Amino acid sequence: MTLSARLWLWGGVVPVLVVAAVFLVADRAFHAALERSVDQALLTQAAIESVSLFDGPRNEPHLHMATSPLVETVRPFAPEGVLFGPDGAEVMRYPPPLAQAPVERLPPGDPATGPTLSTRERAEGRERVLAVTVRAPTGAPYTLRLTASLAQVDASARGFHVIALWATGLTAVGLAVVQALQGRGLRRRLATLRGHLEAVRAGELDRRPPKDTSQDEVSSIHDVLGQATERLRLARDARERLLADAAHELRTPLSLMRTRLDLALRRERPPDELKTALHETREEVLRLSALATRLLDTAASARAPLEPSPVELVEVAAAATQHAQALAAAAGVTLRLDAEGPVTVPGNREMLRQVLDNLVSNALKVSPRGACVTVRATLEGDHARLAVRDEGPGIPAADREAVFEPFHRLRGGPPGTGLGLAIVREVAQRHGGRAWVADTPAGAEVVVSLPLTPGATRASIG
Repeated sequence: MTLSARLWLWGGVVPVLVVAAVFLVADRAFHAALERSVDQALLTQAAIESVSLFDGPRNEPHLHMATSPLVETVRPFAPEGVLFGPDGAEVMRYPPPLAQAPVERLPPGDPATGPTLSTRERAEGRERVLAVTVRAPTGAPYTLRLTASLAQVDASARGFHVIALWATGLTAVGLAVVQALQGRGLRRRLATLRGHLEAVRAGELDRRPPKDTSQDEVSSIHDVLGQATERLRLARDARERLLADAAHELRTPLSLMRTRLDLALRRERPPDELKTALHETREEVLRLSALATRLLDTAASARAPLEPSPVELVEVAAAATQHAQALAAAAGVTLRLDAEGPVTVPGNREMLRQVLDNLVSNALKVSPRGACVTVRATLEGDHARLAVRDEGPGIPAADREAVFEPFHRLRGGPPGTGLGLAIVREVAQRHGGRAWVADTPAGAEVVVSLPLTPGATRASIG
């Protein structure tokens, strides 16, 4: 079933049927209430008449409704009263019978049975009949019959039917108009979303879905799709930029290798020249290998599942520092760990270890002999901070954001692939944190901030 059909069904047809059913039930209840009021009026009149039937002279029966001073006022709607004698013959009637009216007979019943109510159909319409047997002071049974026309009740019911019919019809028309407008608007908005998704599927990521001003669930989907499209566009641009930069980085060593091999093969070369060419080619191969490794690390950090578990950052920092001590000693640099712990964060231990290895490796490359590289793991509010500070030439303020881009290398900086800090930021963002270059009076300090687990604590380390 289409969305439009469901809107018509649940927003139009079903409500109209419910309204019609409610009116039907209300009609039956209204009709029954009117008939009950007629019955109560008949019972009240019968109670009055039965008590005073024989209070006239010589206990002769009579109907008080015939002698009421309001008889002419109430005649249009007053019940018809007939008194039947012990032999069933008609004794008196109110209002007086017409000349051609037939004389009725009604044998008396058992006074103990109480009044009986019934409905009869006549050419003039329906009537409600009450019959009650009353004993005269002499003990003779008389039957009092009161008859009230239900024409007014039926007229009121017909009026209610007309009102209910008009109300149901107007409700149906109103719901049809509302559902038509709502369905058209919703169909247009969904068509806009569909068109945008088809454009995204076709690779058109440079446009956002049209602004939806309605503050509802569909407008929130517009916003989410717009954000998702923007992220896809940024991811596509980053991928294309990474591919272009990777192609450029790969082309340079490959061109150098081909040039050296062409020169070596152009004519006969002495062994020393060939050996030199092979050594230079091997250096380029190592460079390519390092670049390929970094590219794989970058792809793995972006694609591998995070599967967070509690990670003790001080332990990871201590392991990374210990592992790099040999490189620090060879470079004549002091490598020191300054930590307050334990500091626990939810994350992937291998990824966070790679972050520290990259930061320490970069710091050792730029630090002069005799310098000190400090690794810190501390708590700052509801975040843990990993920071690696060196005493090298520092990072210019204009480049402090660009250094996290893939293949960005500082002018005059140490050799490398330019992917280390890109991996650092990618891992930090996947852990819900961020990475940046802090302001320092000398050297450079790269900081990674990560959200804490609820149980993270601070304690001194001896």
